[in-house]
Amino acid sequence: MKISGFSFGRNVSKLYYPIKESILSILPICDEFVFVLGKGDADDNTKEILQSINSPKLKIIETEWDTEKFPNGTENAHQTDIAMQHCSGDWLFYVQADEVVHEKYLPVIQARCEELLNNKEVEGLLFKYRHFFGDYKHYINHHGWYQNEIRIVRNKPDIHSFESAQSFRRIPNFDGKSYRKQEGTHKLKVAKVDAYIYHYGWGRPPRYMQSKKKALDSIHKGDQKAEALYKEREQEFDYGSLKNLPKFTETHPAVMKEKMKDFSWGEQLNYTTNQKPNRPKFKHEKTKYRFISFLERTLNGGKHFFPFKNWELLDV
Repeated sequence: MKISGFSFGRNVSKLYYPIKESILSILPICDEFVFVLGKGDADDNTKEILQSINSPKLKIIETEWDTEKFPNGTENAHQTDIAMQHCSGDWLFYVQADEVVHEKYLPVIQARCEELLNNKEVEGLLFKYRHFFGDYKHYINHHGWYQNEIRIVRNKPDIHSFESAQSFRRIPNFDGKSYRKQEGTHKLKVAKVDAYIYHYGWGRPPRYMQSKKKALDSIHKGDQKAEALYKEREQEFDYGSLKNLPKFTETHPAVMKEKMKDFSWGEQLNYTTNQKPNRPKFKHEKTKYRFISFLERTLNGGKHFFPFKNWELLDV
């Protein structure tokens, strides 16, 4: 059995993604890791960070993005597909640049891949998620934040990244660009794996968080709209109050140890119940979603009521 890791990104280090930690977290169970690196700004040093991993398993494929040809976030899916096309494994293990896997889950993941290798009905593996928010001590488990996602898929030519690279679908006769087209696509048949993806995308310094949001909006809405939108916004992202968010009491992945030593933005975070006046509320702060989250925790063991599922779950 062969496992290929893969990911993509542009201006990754400039936007404070834990890309080195992400790759290193799954590299022990991967036979290769393909990273598709988009041409970034002159002050971005992602390539140097990737090269510092110094592993013969790592393959770097350099590309240039075309968000006019692939608008509305679909360039993310296009770049993901490029990475998949360079993979040679039986299973393809996808980690986005802000996702890290704890070392305690690696034997579990590897064993599950071995167990299901010859069960051709299974097209992917479904992971659980932990979304860190603001810092490394708080996380979001509220209604509206996805609790699961596909992160391992079979190496099959008709399995493609979907929409803005959030997930995957089987797309026979794919035209190479219609990543948001629903018609003619098929949800993957997946099996659960008892492992978490640690998502650090919302745990970065406020100014980097705002820059990351602007970069994503540029990909989805276009550069001009993003420039106009963020011209009126503060340079630093406001996480709101963290006081009532659940605290993370377990250990972080060992590969995150050095990255976490750089935590220096605590004084910019709000650990009180006070809020800035007229600040737009996040979904998890709104009364409606807080009430739904309370019911889910009380009546449904924390599982979401009627979540969106981009997969068909198999009982295996």
